[in-house]
Amino acid sequence: MRQFKPKRSTGILSLEAEIKRDLQRHLKWLGFSKDGSGLLCPPELTKECFKALHASHRDERLARETGFIARAWPSLSCYFADGCEVQPSHISPRLELIQGGTWQSELFRLAALTWSVPVSQGYGRRMRFLVWDDYNERLIGLLALGDPVFNLRVRDEWIGWNVKQREERLVNVLDAYVLGAVPPYNMMLGGKLIACLARTRDVREIFTERYRDTCGIISGKRKRADLCLITTSSALGRSSLYNRLSLDGNRIFISIGYTSGWGHFHIPDALFAKMREYLSRIDDRYARNYGFGEGPNWKLRATRKVLSRIGMDPDLLRHGILREVFVCPLASNAREFLTGKVEHPCFPDLKTSNEVAKAALARWVIPRAERRPEFQAWRRSDTERLLHPQLGWSSRNGADRIKPRRA
Repeated sequence: MRQFKPKRSTGILSLEAEIKRDLQRHLKWLGFSKDGSGLLCPPELTKECFKALHASHRDERLARETGFIARAWPSLSCYFADGCEVQPSHISPRLELIQGGTWQSELFRLAALTWSVPVSQGYGRRMRFLVWDDYNERLIGLLALGDPVFNLRVRDEWIGWNVKQREERLVNVLDAYVLGAVPPYNMMLGGKLIACLARTRDVREIFTERYRDTCGIISGKRKRADLCLITTSSALGRSSLYNRLSLDGNRIFISIGYTSGWGHFHIPDALFAKMREYLSRIDDRYARNYGFGEGPNWKLRATRKVLSRIGMDPDLLRHGILREVFVCPLASNAREFLTGKVEHPCFPDLKTSNEVAKAALARWVIPRAERRPEFQAWRRSDTERLLHPQLGWSSRNGADRIKPRRA
């Protein structure tokens, strides 16, 4: 007997057709093509191409934030430096942990909007830092650490743990989902300075104070957490910032491979809103907002659900842009601890943020400033232009964008 299938309403069919049409047009506009297997291929595998592919997503984000930018910029613009205010030999970096609902939190939000690739808000446990230049009271850049994704093949293979070990010990890992310098400090390799600050005694001690006794959101179990590993990934293919990043003989970040090229950045927010409307009309649970602990990457799974329901290939979520993945071991025996081979992590060579900053300034920032004095021409008004794409300002000189984790 043939199975009965209820007819879909004309409104549902019309919305399905609209989603198909909009997605096909958007992918074509971005320059995607398909290979012989029907998989998406980006137009070019270059950083400038990757930035261009993210441009529409960034423009959508800035359009939504227009009101915030107009309100926040007049009072917070003073914390962005003119190039002439920066004295490389006197730069004095300081990490400031910020709390939500403060002007520092608004400054973090505003500075992140200058990135050429939109950044995630993170989820679960979060530690967000402003990195200040105490010499002139100007902002050097941003660092944000949050809960990592549960499944990340290259990370899990590098650690060598099984599923049970990962469930028990992922609590000891964080992901740097925002990491970079704002102009003009980015022109002096300030991003390398901030990357080094992630591997400091200060960061570990702040983590211990906030999260030592943690209740797992998914497991519901009390866990004694000890930060021993930070992960991150490049936003624009292979990273020139993290590769071979060493300081005083210590590797800061280690490249461990690439992601497989899945994601949803090429699904614009306006189109995803239609997808949610479609899910709502068919009374699907994915129409509701994602709550942490309900499974990984709600937006990716919701989009896949819609594509399958309307007869499109879910593999359209495989955009083909591979992100380089890095690990930053804080503990000398991080892998042994995460796989349960040893009971306690060891931190024999962690230095304070002041010690690390001093070494990073001498290693990268001051020499680059001497070789490339163009940073002196940067003006605060140039930073403001990065927040208004309609002015036609190039993002080439914008802030360093590292992980933005999970957009």
